[in-house]
Amino acid sequence: MSHRTRHLPPTSNPVQKAVREMRYHEPSRQLLALAFALLFAVMAPPGWVVLYWVGLPLAAAGILVRLWASGHVVKNRELATNGPYALVRHPLYVGNILLLAGFSIASQLWWAIPLVLVFLWFYYPPAVQYEDLKLQRKFSEQWDNWAARTPALLPRLGNLGQAGGRWSFRQSLMGNGEPLIAVYLVFCAWYLVVI
Repeated sequence: MSHRTRHLPPTSNPVQKAVREMRYHEPSRQLLALAFALLFAVMAPPGWVVLYWVGLPLAAAGILVRLWASGHVVKNRELATNGPYALVRHPLYVGNILLLAGFSIASQLWWAIPLVLVFLWFYYPPAVQYEDLKLQRKFSEQWDNWAARTPALLPRLGNLGQAGGRWSFRQSLMGNGEPLIAVYLVFCAWYLVVI
């Protein structure tokens, strides 16, 4: 049992246990999302169509949201409540959702959108639940106050005035290598368009 599933009731069913462990496995979620971006770029049929102009701006917005969020968060040491964390509790997840939606639309592959929807349904409700529980336990009243005014994934634009704060490239790079991930994703977008 992983540290992410300890709070859940035990199950003796091995299939249920395996599926649950997979749903809470963060590296699988992250690697699959990056693999989907490359898969959609490589498999996309050639030719410029309107779907590029719909999907690629969504993917670009996802990259920017992730960069913005990663430069504000200091994982497990302090509760990030400024920058994008003033608008949503999980801006990195919002960035991922925008990225995957954008790449799936821009790829023009009929199976990309259903695949992304299943992926999002499978991984993100448990991820949000786990992160909220972890942060609530760690930061208690501070988290309660912040969560009461900050939705999980759909931005509250009324909080836009609180979205300031200092962004740190170093924090973005050291926290999870986000600038490197952004370069990879820009390459995938370039490949989708050029090839």
